[in-house]
Amino acid sequence: MFPIFLYIFAESKSLFMNSFKTLLQNIPFPLFLAPMEEVTDSSFRLICKSFGADFLISEFVSSEALIRDVDKSFRKITFSNEERPFGIQIFGHDEHSLIKAAQIAEELNPDFIDINWGCPVKKVVNKGAGSAILKEIPKMVQLTKSVVNAVKLPVTVKTRLGWDQTDKPIVEVTHKLQDVGIQAITIHGRTRSQLYSGEADWQLIGEISNAPNIIIPVIGNGDINTPEKALAYKKKYGVNAIMIGRAAIGNPWIFNEIKKLLSGDKIQPPTLQERIDVMATHLKTASAIKGERTAVLEMRRHYAGYFKGVKNFKPIKMRLMHAITIEECLDALKSLESEFPDC
Repeated sequence: MFPIFLYIFAESKSLFMNSFKTLLQNIPFPLFLAPMEEVTDSSFRLICKSFGADFLISEFVSSEALIRDVDKSFRKITFSNEERPFGIQIFGHDEHSLIKAAQIAEELNPDFIDINWGCPVKKVVNKGAGSAILKEIPKMVQLTKSVVNAVKLPVTVKTRLGWDQTDKPIVEVTHKLQDVGIQAITIHGRTRSQLYSGEADWQLIGEISNAPNIIIPVIGNGDINTPEKALAYKKKYGVNAIMIGRAAIGNPWIFNEIKKLLSGDKIQPPTLQERIDVMATHLKTASAIKGERTAVLEMRRHYAGYFKGVKNFKPIKMRLMHAITIEECLDALKSLESEFPDC
């Protein structure tokens, strides 16, 4: 098994001594960073936490890989105490593997375990995992029940409205999953067939969150890309919390902006210097955790977000994309700083 980094305190008590719902109620506007494959690693999660994300979740990890002690899988679910409240997300289609994976995850002492029943990616769906389970609701319920019964930690679920526009069983699904003991559900307002295209449908999310017989927290997800939209959707649809995914890539400030808007404070967009500083911190943190070469390569997916809207950024971006060392990246960022000294 991959040795867990020393900065995990396995003996730490879970924050979820009370129910998941109770913890949410203690936060005026709970904000979740959505788990995103090859994006929400520990370095990015820590950045988002520093800018106001309340709940963090690991990249999703295959139950099969976890029980086979695949090093990469354990790296994905490694976390620090600074990331709490923290959840480990697992996915799979086999009951035994899911149970064992949940128990392995529990040994790392996260605050909750999340089951991914929503990933639309073909390689996941073809194995009967992720959103494929939306075509087999009885199996989805049974597998979830088995995981709930196998661990002591709270179990939550992230899923979608259904398989396609003609099949949206999310209301039935939420009732059934609540009955087997999950403590919260995150609903992405799209079907599997939509992937990430089209507009997220929040009407069904709102119907569920306002249903009198749904007592577990409902977390809304999909298309929340501005602070104004986050507040408007929470008020309109009555969800207990908001989960933000793609809009946070290169823009961790969105969490703090939402909280400022909620409190009536003026929102100031980050200056170019702030973007450069946070980008550099992100890169250095990733390097300390993963090693320089991996950090530099994986950081390439974040540049466009961090410097969105910056004029004449393309030449600097090309330097960053071809850089193979941190020093080269930092030199490129210094060039950007000198080119726009008054931003």
